[in-house]
Amino acid sequence: MPHKVKTGKYKLKTHKATSKRFRLTGSGVLVRTKGGKSHLRRRTSDRSKALLASMLPVKGRSIIKRVRRLVPNLK
Repeated sequence: MPHKVKTGKYKLKTHKATSKRFRLTGSGVLVRTKGGKSHLRRRTSDRSKALLASMLPVKGRSIIKRVRRLVPNLK
């Protein structure tokens, strides 16, 4: 079997932690999840816990630029 010919281009790797934390909406807005949802939530009110479920739009051009660089195939 002949060897595969290399094209000389690099494959971009996705930063997995970033891809799990951020998402793109249909209109192209970058949104993020909120922290503090994993444990020590027994004393937290139901309203506070419900507010943690919503996604927040990311503000700041530099952060958006960094996320797009870390996750090139963000959909």
